[in-house]
Amino acid sequence: MNKQTEITQSVNLLDPKGDPLKPGYCKRNLYVYNREAVKNKLRLKEWDFYQISDGKKMIQVNFANIALGSMATATYLDFETGEKLSGAGICPFTVKRFVPPVNSQKPHHFEFNRGGVFLSIDFDGLKRRVRYRDKRLEVYFSAVSDGESITTLFPFKKPARFFYTDKINCMPVKGYVRYKSKLVWEFTRDNTFAVLDWGRGAWPYSNHWIWANGSTALADGKRFGFELTWGIGDESNATETMLFYDGKAHKIGAVSLEREPDGRWMEPWHFVSEDGRFDMTMKPFYDNANPLDLGILKFCCHQVHGLWTGKAVLDDGKVIEVKDMYAFAEKMYNRW
Repeated sequence: MNKQTEITQSVNLLDPKGDPLKPGYCKRNLYVYNREAVKNKLRLKEWDFYQISDGKKMIQVNFANIALGSMATATYLDFETGEKLSGAGICPFTVKRFVPPVNSQKPHHFEFNRGGVFLSIDFDGLKRRVRYRDKRLEVYFSAVSDGESITTLFPFKKPARFFYTDKINCMPVKGYVRYKSKLVWEFTRDNTFAVLDWGRGAWPYSNHWIWANGSTALADGKRFGFELTWGIGDESNATETMLFYDGKAHKIGAVSLEREPDGRWMEPWHFVSEDGRFDMTMKPFYDNANPLDLGILKFCCHQVHGLWTGKAVLDDGKVIEVKDMYAFAEKMYNRW
């Protein structure tokens, strides 16, 4: 069984050498991101990635600063028709120009405005309001952020390397997408959820991960979700695996796949946790594949969307059973 070290008091993220001070996890973001302690700013990766879906359509809005450049991107995808609309703004060599928020759960305001692309992110402590706009595509949404999450800090084998992330699930969201001023999707909090993948880290050159995430409203009216990620960094102090129910986080052990999905992306994916508290199978219906392999630069991702059936066990022993719950899982290979 993997060790699960819970952080319960505020602590600096990095020591003076740039190494993670106290690797582990917390249910509220208690780490103080002392960005000045990062030793190699050229390896620094920072992003705020929002993904929104009702199981039929999806939006992704992202700001990323990867030291060599900053970018704001937005993508709209209709799973039923395959229609995809996207836009992006890029600004090279911006280690200090567009510095994103240092804490995911404290109020903040952030803007990117470059080359006709505008992105703003506002958080007042309860609602997250995000607006993206370029010459053709406009996205706006507000998400209610009122529950616990999972924040994790992982070291890597190489000194002064770390990964610090907060996944915020089960956020009811409303908003719209317009393309060339025409409304293409309007969504409400009744059946649409957002997840925030908030990441900061000084990464090694080559890495990969599996990430699976989902949120839904159960028949009892309670919100339920899960966060499953592995393959990034040293997980000896914690795993990025959590259940969410009615605003509370429930820690589970390491999760693995019955077999790897490579080459069989549209076949069922079976997920099982080492403690037996998570056992679900995803039946895929859409593979959002985005392969880019330029040799020294590689971003190859299969984000597979599907219907999940199985069970999850909360800390008090309550069993949550779902059938055909919409969620996604992805496998990513990077060289960056």
